[in-house]
Amino acid sequence: MRRASLLVTGVLSLVALVLAAAVGVMLADLGRLRAGEDAGRDALAAARSFAADMLSYDYRTIEQDFARAGGYTTGGLAEHYRRLAATMGPPARQQRLVQSATVVEAAVESAGPDHAEVLLFVNMNTARTPAGEDQPRRQVTRGRVRFVMVRDGSRWLVTELSTLLGAAPPL
Repeated sequence: MRRASLLVTGVLSLVALVLAAAVGVMLADLGRLRAGEDAGRDALAAARSFAADMLSYDYRTIEQDFARAGGYTTGGLAEHYRRLAATMGPPARQQRLVQSATVVEAAVESAGPDHAEVLLFVNMNTARTPAGEDQPRRQVTRGRVRFVMVRDGSRWLVTELSTLLGAAPPL
């Protein structure tokens, strides 16, 4: 009888240890999931706040517009924005091109503590006034943009940008 009692106590102790370990693993996983949710919310708010700046420009201020937009980027995308003003400036000035983006909706596709992918639905308003014309030609398009974002200290920065038409050109 005593032997059976010890066996039951041992089995119950083992079950209790396994359950305690399982609870510990689940609590750690819950913490990771909550950190991902918090990061996703922060990344989404950051993306919404600077998407218009990253996707808009005016031929009169194109260098400053792309410099400001580049401040929200990191890695190869930052270099891409530095080059973009030089390559887009002359044709934009020639066409007197003004593009403004408005975020209509946004959502987090995936998020971890230091990495997030945000999908943005945007309206793009473009006005161009070719040489010899007085009235601008206006066009409104709708599209989607994906920002791959990374945390840099307390800030979120865009490391990759892709559109329905494809990713930004490689460097």
